[in-house]
Amino acid sequence: IVMRVVSLVPSASETLLAWGIEPIAVTRFCELGERFPTVGGTKDPDIDEIVAHAPDLVVMCDQENRRPDADALTERGILIHVISITHVDQVGQQMVALAAALGLDESRGRSCGVLSEPLPPVNMRAYVPIWKRPWMTINADTYGASLLRTVGVELVSADEPSRYPEFDLDRARSARADVVLAPTEPYPFAERHRAVLEAVAPMVLVDGQDLFWWGWRTPHAQRRLRDRLTVIKG
Repeated sequence: IVMRVVSLVPSASETLLAWGIEPIAVTRFCELGERFPTVGGTKDPDIDEIVAHAPDLVVMCDQENRRPDADALTERGILIHVISITHVDQVGQQMVALAAALGLDESRGRSCGVLSEPLPPVNMRAYVPIWKRPWMTINADTYGASLLRTVGVELVSADEPSRYPEFDLDRARSARADVVLAPTEPYPFAERHRAVLEAVAPMVLVDGQDLFWWGWRTPHAQRRLRDRLTVIKG
């Protein structure tokens, strides 16, 4: 029996599809709107619309979805499964739990964990802008930072007290970054930003989904990120 699943998390939606499960509805941020109905955003899902789809399970995440929406679904009799991931080493365990909730073999989840064999580290210090006006970045206590550490990248902003601190280009330059990793999301950095960012250090455009989406993508993202940096480092 195929479960009727609504996914309110882009990373989970991608993982479900990789596992052969087509959700009956997703959020507009899952980038699957042409294939599946959408039920609002991660922070403002349409509860009535979700209930109308009569799902067997709604997949949520405590980092992207709101507790009031989870409570509202539960009060309407909808079964939810909440994923909690802030670091790479949580991916395998959380994906095993998701697989179990979907009635799948746990091996599906285990395959999403970190690589079975560690990759040789690139040993670089990076500045990772995630926004501009103001310039913002991430600290060590984030999924993106933990992913980068697995390939030997440390952040110049690692010790900032806020998880998403303001950190401008002058500070990044003073911190002697070896590279600027400019992700394509949440802010859509692109080639047009190269000149301003290379005032700090050589810029490498990286897939923002590789850096911030977890699940099925995780081990593939690790390899892609390391390969990009290895080429740059020479």
